Amino acid sequence: MICWGLYYRGNEFEVMAKLKKTDRQSSQYDKIIKENLEITLPVIIRDVLGLDIAISEELPDDIQHTKERKPDALKKVTDTNGNTYVLHVEFQTTDEREMVYRMAEYSIMLMRKYQLPLKQYVVFLGYSKPEMPTYIKTEHLEFDYQLIRISEISYKLFLKTDNPEVKMLAVLANFEIDDSYEAVKSIVNQVQYYSKGDFAESKYFEHLRIFVQLRNNIEQQFEKVMESVTKFFKEENDFLFKKGEVKKDNVYVENLILKLGLSDEQIADIGKVSIDFVRSVRARLEK
Repeated sequence: MICWGLYYRGNEFEVMAKLKKTDRQSSQYDKIIKENLEITLPVIIRDVLGLDIAISEELPDDIQHTKERKPDALKKVTDTNGNTYVLHVEFQTTDEREMVYRMAEYSIMLMRKYQLPLKQYVVFLGYSKPEMPTYIKTEHLEFDYQLIRISEISYKLFLKTDNPEVKMLAVLANFEIDDSYEAVKSIVNQVQYYSKGDFAESKYFEHLRIFVQLRNNIEQQFEKVMESVTKFFKEENDFLFKKGEVKKDNVYVENLILKLGLSDEQIADIGKVSIDFVRSVRARLEK
């Protein structure tokens, strides 16, 4: 939700720049969540939503009657008690007042399409307490959905798995009584340890940097931790802060990719950088 009064300073271009930045950040969060959903969703269902699912079947994510909607996660499931229903999960980074109406629209369209009971959840990834309504009650309609806050769940839950994609969610969770620097250090170290190769490691660290922006009180701790990960600051792997000569390499490699359309191997040879470095720059440009 954007508060125009906070952003407007008599400069229309500044307002638009703020809005574009917010849209870009939301797009980044959505892209990461959807990219990792196949791995993270089973953990979300079992440990966050507390559902004991025996059978799960993917459902088409386009619902079209008078309008088209694309749910974040949509499955036909059967739990261990034999109950079959449609499970609908949305991931939300902003406190959206209209969310209850979106969920109600989904509810009607999904029940009409599949003729099955429905369970709906919104998993809120932001750290502030959301004020979005979770129910509608009028003379002729009653509707509600369940709102789950990642920030109320122990970060240690997400560190139990061997998947870096799941471990990254720990940075959005509750550090409880643990020191924030030590908690962030534990998360970064585990993500690094379970990453398969330098390219995957760089990608996960970039995703962590984006997630950290949802918690404005740990960015300094995260930067300190990253500075201690010396391997990450080798020239070919400095994908996060792009300091000194590495920043020049980034610009040079970007130009070779965008203007000449060369292969990764050709660019690595011309630019005197590693292929992993070229791939990391290309991945960032394609976001």
